[in-house]
This record gives sequence, structure tokens and C-alpha cells, in this order.
Amino acid sequence: MKYAILTLCLLTLSACDPAPEGEPVTRTRIDGQTGSPSPTPSPSETATGTTQVESACRSIIFEDTPLTHCLATPARHRIAMDLGPSGESPYRSLTAYSKDHSADAIAFAMNAGMFDEDGKPVGYFVEDGERLQTLNTADGEGNFHMKPNGVFFGSGDTWEVRSTEDFLANVRERPQFGTQSGPMLVIDGKLHPELSRDGESRLVRNAVGVDEKGRAHFVISNAAISFGKIARFYRDELSVKNALYLDGNVSALWNPATGRLDTGAPIGPIVVVERKEQNND
Repeated sequence: MKYAILTLCLLTLSACDPAPEGEPVTRTRIDGQTGSPSPTPSPSETATGTTQVESACRSIIFEDTPLTHCLATPARHRIAMDLGPSGESPYRSLTAYSKDHSADAIAFAMNAGMFDEDGKPVGYFVEDGERLQTLNTADGEGNFHMKPNGVFFGSGDTWEVRSTEDFLANVRERPQFGTQSGPMLVIDGKLHPELSRDGESRLVRNAVGVDEKGRAHFVISNAAISFGKIARFYRDELSVKNALYLDGNVSALWNPATGRLDTGAPIGPIVVVERKEQNND
């Protein structure tokens, strides 16, 4: 959660808004230089080397703001949450995560959910069917408590975004993965009532939404963006009826297919999209 008061932010959450102590996120390009990645011409951009792997992500422009849109489809991908090695501390970076996992199986990975100063989730969090943190329904300051907040969760090929109230009232079985964040950006096709069209708070931000076909749309901005603009992108361009803000300023993406590996301030929970083995017979 990003608490509005900086003092509280530094004491409790490392993912707070304004930015926490530490260096800003660096976008690492495949050519080894740093800065904003060059636009990707299509989702089929491939990595250099002997093995060409289709990228699930593409670079686009929405109202003059560069975004990276990564698409996960149930037929091609699996989704999981990962906090850190079993029995150990959270990874705190995609670099650390990448060193512990084979890039061959990963379509992409992204930070996903609010966390405390130790990198542990402050809201609902489920990894491999094990609930590591319960649902947080408390009131408070900051983005996380800008009700309604929500939960991104799923089991097998079924993925959903629901508001926290909806999740509490209607989800009876524990999912295989889940992360709570806030605020919701789009609720039942409508923008969050407290979001202005293009507010003054602008940071590099990331989010997730699930469309009517069950596909999960992950978006990370490659430049500072307002809540309202990224919410409108989900509603107007992606036709997503429920979308959830994941984080800001510390937002980072690992896309092995294009060599992108963002670094910067410590992160918390990580959502991982893995490739399924495709039968080419």
C-alpha cells in the first residue's frame, strides 16, 4: 500500500507513494543501455540468440504515453505468485528472481501487490494454494485503502479480478494464487469513482485486468502516468470490465523474450506468467 503521509510510508511500507528511499526503477534494454525501452513493433519481437521465443508483450502508445502491454491467455500460459525462495526472505527484485529461475519457461514476470518494509504482502496473498496473508478490509490512508480495492486471483485456467467486498462475499474456495492491491481502476465497466480523468499524481505504474475471454492483461507504463489514464486504457482500449492497480514507482517487468529486466527500488510480491508446453502435432 502507498500511504499518503511520507513519514508513515517510510515506517511501514516500502512500496508507498510518493517514492520510497532508493534508486528509481531502471528500464534495461536488450542492447545493454539503460533508459526507457524502445517501442516494440509487434508482440512477436524475439530475443537474440539461437532460440527465438515469441514475446507476450508489446509496446504501444496511449494518449502520448508509452505503455507495455503483456497478454496472458489460458491456452498458452499459467499464472502464479512468488514471494521468495521457500523458507527464505522475499526476492525484493526481478533480478534476484531471474537468477533463481530459467528464462526458457517464463513468458514474463512483474511486481504485483502492496507490501511492507520487509517486502511481505499487506493484503491477501496466496502462493501455490497456501494463504500467506489474510484479506485486508481495514480502512486507512493511501492508495491501498482507496475503496474499493481488490484481488487478482485464479486457479488453473480461470483468472479473475474482483473488488475486495465482492471477493469476500462470493469466493468460497481458496484459489491457487491471489494478491490484493488497490485501488480498483475499473469496476463492472465503470471507472473508480475517486479517479479524475488525468490527475496530478503521475508515476510509472502497473496494473492487471481480465477480459470476458478470460485473458489477463498486464500493463506497465514506460513513463509517468496518472491513475485516470491507465484506468481509461483498460476500459476504453482493452474493454476490460474489472482492472486492478498493482503498484507505482517501483513497478518493474522481466520479459526474457526481449531481454528486458527492470531494476530499481525493492519490490514485494511477484506475479509470474509461465509458458505451457505447446503440442505441435
